[in-house]
Amino acid sequence: MKRVKPFILVVLLFLGASVSLSVRGQSSPVKRMSPDALVKDLYTQHDRKHSPFFQTRSRALLYKYFEKSIADKIWKDAVTSKGEVGVIDGDPLYDAQDMEIRNFVINKPTYADGKARVNVTFENFGQKKSLVFVLANGRSGWRIRDIEYGESGTLAGWFKDRR
Repeated sequence: MKRVKPFILVVLLFLGASVSLSVRGQSSPVKRMSPDALVKDLYTQHDRKHSPFFQTRSRALLYKYFEKSIADKIWKDAVTSKGEVGVIDGDPLYDAQDMEIRNFVINKPTYADGKARVNVTFENFGQKKSLVFVLANGRSGWRIRDIEYGESGTLAGWFKDRR
């Protein structure tokens, strides 16, 4: 058996490591979430106390879920409210100030006119509620354009009413 010279062994190890690093260093494509997966992730973060609403640490957290125009309004409301009640005066994911949620369901999206609609249903203190998330598909994937609350109006409408 022929002995490999130490210099060649070092060169081969160096080349193997550099190839491995360059492959790992390449960015992988961003995984785009479906409309219902995005809504589900928003509720999951909310339940973990990482909701993008009312926080003033990360504007990017809002952009993860919402289109820029509505995200900027939510951000401005959180910043200018300084811990007081702003335009959003309850929990926008449940359209309520107090919650006892049961029978929570995120339905499959429906698609029309380039938009997706995700219906979320639940009971709060025994009262049936239904919210509709309206999403648009942009360069960074699906983002929430608005939330429809039925009689309570829409998230975007709340900001228009408070000009």
